[in-house]
Amino acid sequence: MSSDGNVNKHAEKKGDLQVQSPRVAILLSTYNGERFLKDQLDSFASQTHKNWKVFASDDGSKDKTNEILLKYKDKWGEGRLSVYTGPKKGYAENFYSLICNPAIREDYYAYSDQDDVWSEKKLQRALSWLKVVPKKKPALYCSRTISVDAKNVELGMSPLFSKPPLFTNALIQNIAGGNTMVFNEAAARLIRYGGNEIDITAHDWWTYLVVTGAGGEVFYDPMPSVRYRQHGQNLIGANVGFVARFFRIRDLFDGKAKRWADNNINALQVFRPMLTSDNQERLDRFISFRKQKLLLRLVGLKRSGVYRQTLMGNIGLLVGVMFRRI
Repeated sequence: MSSDGNVNKHAEKKGDLQVQSPRVAILLSTYNGERFLKDQLDSFASQTHKNWKVFASDDGSKDKTNEILLKYKDKWGEGRLSVYTGPKKGYAENFYSLICNPAIREDYYAYSDQDDVWSEKKLQRALSWLKVVPKKKPALYCSRTISVDAKNVELGMSPLFSKPPLFTNALIQNIAGGNTMVFNEAAARLIRYGGNEIDITAHDWWTYLVVTGAGGEVFYDPMPSVRYRQHGQNLIGANVGFVARFFRIRDLFDGKAKRWADNNINALQVFRPMLTSDNQERLDRFISFRKQKLLLRLVGLKRSGVYRQTLMGNIGLLVGVMFRRI
């Protein structure tokens, strides 16, 4: 049986690597990740979809991260794991260096953090949807997550979003973490567009923006695909409960949300030729109303169509627009 449960008459084996379609490039960003990296690598090996390769970019680790990567490279055999030196400019640029690397070209791509644990069927579920989308159409799979602590004990689940994943949502919110994202080559070409000219806020938010902006398809899976590790270095990244709400409110009123929006707008101006004509107009309306006086800002917000996924999120959006924090 193949990894998706169907008989694959064309599958064959070369050593330990089962050759079958589709091929998945796992884009792994590492930095001082020795504490949890083995768990994540083992979860790759446990995938029910077996035709994957890991491309790791290490951003200057001082611990045993590279030693662990080399051990797994030897353990898994030739062709399973490649290790690159990152640009040392932070996690977003590290991921971007992988997706833009001309040596990395596969059918599908999956971002991966170094400290999570993937569900065994993560790739299988993603590909079961992605394979239905025509290859020339940009397509992005993402999902909910289960937050866990340093000992892999469950803390809670990320929100279940029900509104459509559209460009007007992406302008103001990223619905899923990059650690859940799997996308096709057509989407990868969009992400690569503009190269180093584009200063992105975050690799996952940019992925959501460009796929929706160019008229691609996004599927938000209500079933979690990742156990998202929360620990001292990434607690702010949690999207569960009061702590998450507190940080979102803080980001709104200290101006961080506005800076993120400004940065995304600047990046989208470089990307503009790839936007659909309708989304070019939506972007222009979003840019325009942010510059108006209060009443015109509120009217412009309504006409722009931008929205967040939850009632509280949209209340926060309204407050942010009122106080020029968006």
